[in-house]
Amino acid sequence: MTKSTIALTELVEKGADADLLKQMIQFVAQRMMELDVEGLCGAGFDVKSPDRVNSRNGYRDRLWQTRAGDVDLKIPKLRQGSYFPGFLEPRRTAEKATEKR
Repeated sequence: MTKSTIALTELVEKGADADLLKQMIQFVAQRMMELDVEGLCGAGFDVKSPDRVNSRNGYRDRLWQTRAGDVDLKIPKLRQGSYFPGFLEPRRTAEKATEKR
């Protein structure tokens, strides 16, 4: 095991700290998706812009399995086309999705 894996495992075993870690993972993942969708749409949420090429159409729920525990994500939906975040892979755990091939 690497040092980062050991540190993460120890943090998860501490209980209350695990909730904080899951909340941080959720916040960062949500923010990454929001920024990605803003770039795809050409404008931020509820921003009127002549550069806008698409708009949002709600969210869909997705459970992301990580070593810190299950993290609830809300994946943005688009009116035209589809969006799926690059850091997630369909039906894979976080560790398998981030492994180098």
